[in-house]
Amino acid sequence: MELGMVGLGRMGANMAERLVRGGHKVSGFDPNADARKAAQGRGITSTDSLPALINALPTPRVVWLMVPSGKTTDDTVEALSSLLSTGDTVIDGGNSNYKDTLRRAELYISKSLGYVDCGTSGGVWGLKEGYSLMIGGEERTVAALRPIFQTLAPGEDRGWGWVGPVGSGHFTKMVHNGIEYGLMQAYAEGFSILRHKIEFALDLHQIGQIWRYGSVVRSWLLDLTTDALGKNPRMDGVAPYVVDSGEGRWMVAEAIDLGVPAPVIALSLFERLRSRDTELFSYKLLSAMRNEFGGHPIKKE
Repeated sequence: MELGMVGLGRMGANMAERLVRGGHKVSGFDPNADARKAAQGRGITSTDSLPALINALPTPRVVWLMVPSGKTTDDTVEALSSLLSTGDTVIDGGNSNYKDTLRRAELYISKSLGYVDCGTSGGVWGLKEGYSLMIGGEERTVAALRPIFQTLAPGEDRGWGWVGPVGSGHFTKMVHNGIEYGLMQAYAEGFSILRHKIEFALDLHQIGQIWRYGSVVRSWLLDLTTDALGKNPRMDGVAPYVVDSGEGRWMVAEAIDLGVPAPVIALSLFERLRSRDTELFSYKLLSAMRNEFGGHPIKKE
């Protein structure tokens, strides 16, 4: 199968290369000239504009988007809607908010264009290990794209699936990322407790290796955590500042809207936000409160 890839950053280029290795022909576009040049060395045919990409593809066209969520995706979807023809399909493989996906799909339906949302997990390891794909859209449209998903996934019959109508793929990926927040926070807190038990002088990398086999807490995330501890046991040079892509916020808001309690995921999100509070004003104020009502001493900076 032949398709176009819009967005040749690290993940987009890796996905395109995996498709090429699987026997697909991929033409790509990225506004960054260096990204286009690098893609050519990976078996991807590079084009210098969206119109050129669309003209290079056979009909019915399939275009996969791997661009930043929000305005960039909106602008790309809008531009493509004027370039594509009846029967063509766009797959949004980025981390879009499912509500934005529903809005974009309405535009495409009105123009007799296909729109598929594909929540994609796998990160930098996807090229080698395959990607987990959570796919939303019209079932018939998704079925026609099956060879693409089978090539990108860890196996033809595992790691991917059609989960429901358009929007459901990105919704599922949002929940996936929220769960990821909670798992990461639990591992981080557990290893921190181990590190603070100074009298035992515990080797965190060794403990991670033990837990990787036979333990109920074993996981690929634990594998990666253990690998990181082996490279840098004390996390020297790593700032205690954790960013978020936005999906944790979307999930907590959705949980509130649905009336579903999700305290672990909510707290893991708040911990990420707390890591960025360099002044830690709230803790300073708490100390001042204790001094005011109980005369407790204040530790000076």
